[in-house]
Amino acid sequence: MESVKKKILEARDLVKTYGTGEGAVHALSSVSLDIYDGEMLAILGSSGSGKSTLLNMLGGMDRPDSGAILTDGHDLTKYRDRELTRYRKKEVGFVFQSFNLIAELTVRENVEMTADKSQGKYVTDQALAIVGLSHKSGSYPTQLSGGEQQRVSIARALAKSPRLLLCDEPTGALDYETGKQILAELDKLVRQQGKTVVIVTHTQEIGKMADRVIRMRNGKITSEEINETRLGIEDIEW
Repeated sequence: MESVKKKILEARDLVKTYGTGEGAVHALSSVSLDIYDGEMLAILGSSGSGKSTLLNMLGGMDRPDSGAILTDGHDLTKYRDRELTRYRKKEVGFVFQSFNLIAELTVRENVEMTADKSQGKYVTDQALAIVGLSHKSGSYPTQLSGGEQQRVSIARALAKSPRLLLCDEPTGALDYETGKQILAELDKLVRQQGKTVVIVTHTQEIGKMADRVIRMRNGKITSEEINETRLGIEDIEW
């Protein structure tokens, strides 16, 4: 019998509105979902569907107007700013479409910025090794390809040993082949490292590699499905 995976995050009835009156934008309308340990979850939707807003809520970067986000029995929506900062620092890794690397710092220095200080050099070396960039540790971002820069951003997220990795259009700034390489890296984090990865994207085909797929439209979840048979990276085309 297959073991039941542990829930690491539970979102309940999240509501978020920007603006007031006729110009109000209902970014989230009573959205609920669970995220499980060691899964890859794809959240699919077009621009304006609410998927990035939802990701920001899960990562503690924004607060809902109402609803709850539960982790280990605690509600993130009740956290003070200092507690949210600690949550973002310790529990969550972020990978964005824009790589957000500091040009004046080497690859190693960019990764060290978020590394767990208690483990020092070891965790930085480990993160770079996982994404295959140990040999580039002394290079600067401008000396790297787009795919390499995105891999540095993944290493930077991994260096703080997060339980949850949130990726907002991680292939959006990359060409097709490089994008597939990044997806392969994220897939390895789930299958080999046991990480939990959430990918927000408008590219429907990416959902075929995930364990579970959620689709959003107009601030609501319109469907949720489990992929009984996931496709390998080599079989995905868009």
